[in-house]
Amino acid sequence: MITVFGSINIDLVSRTARLPRPGETVPGSDYSLIPGGKGANQALAARRAGATVRMVGAVGHDDMAAAALAELEAGGVDLSGVKRDGATTGMAVITVDDHAENTIVLSPGANARLVASDLAPGAIGAGDTLLLQMETPFAESLKAARQAKAAGARVILSIAPFLPVERAAFADVDIILVNETEAADLARHLGLLPGSDGAATVTRLAAELGRTVIATLGPDGAVAATGAETISVPALKVVPVDTTGAGDTFCGVLAALLDEGADLAAAMRRAAVAGSLACAKAGAQPSFPLREAIELSLAGNPAFP
Repeated sequence: MITVFGSINIDLVSRTARLPRPGETVPGSDYSLIPGGKGANQALAARRAGATVRMVGAVGHDDMAAAALAELEAGGVDLSGVKRDGATTGMAVITVDDHAENTIVLSPGANARLVASDLAPGAIGAGDTLLLQMETPFAESLKAARQAKAAGARVILSIAPFLPVERAAFADVDIILVNETEAADLARHLGLLPGSDGAATVTRLAAELGRTVIATLGPDGAVAATGAETISVPALKVVPVDTTGAGDTFCGVLAALLDEGADLAAAMRRAAVAGSLACAKAGAQPSFPLREAIELSLAGNPAFP
């Protein structure tokens, strides 16, 4: 069982030839309203990969709430832990250019009202997985992590969007997820010199923190350091359309595979494939692949032994 304690947003997305410079206005496409939020994204990605998933989060008393929850509800995510609190649902304003790069401005809305007590006592048990991100109050996420760890659950923290995190915050965390830039930022924040590449940086972080650290590397796949070994997996070659949500896809699928008992290398291979597939379609949640598509992409592919 996977519990996601995190954000639920609606994404307002517009496409443009290039991203605007400061103070510049550029023409964009018709906008789309797409369900998003890192917590909701990870929940849906894990569910589509075959996991049983409960979402604990908050939406507002506005017309955006139903749209923000639509894909989760349709996908079979348990929404009994989602509350309505405050006037507005979280919103991300996203611009995507012709190279599939994006900029994002996030308004937290009801996400700022999520508290650890929204996670019911006994809701997480031994062998379960708790997923956390950085779009809800971090102090409340740490309380949720403490509760989950005391119950014998696995705790995965995605440090995205990046915020400086102190060593003590990782006390109840088993796996730390970052992208390559976030890995370097975290290393510098902790007084470490980033490595020459993602593998070197996560190795230093894992040694310093005594935790498994995984970095996604975009088209170069992903790398993990456990303290005992380093694991690298490639990405699937795709023509990128929109990279929004690719990291969340990786995180959700990784959690799903670990939750069902896969080893770290096998979980990372499927997570890397899923993240790549998500880049090949527009939007975040609509692009998340089903488990069958992940396995089909792996089958007979010499890049994934």
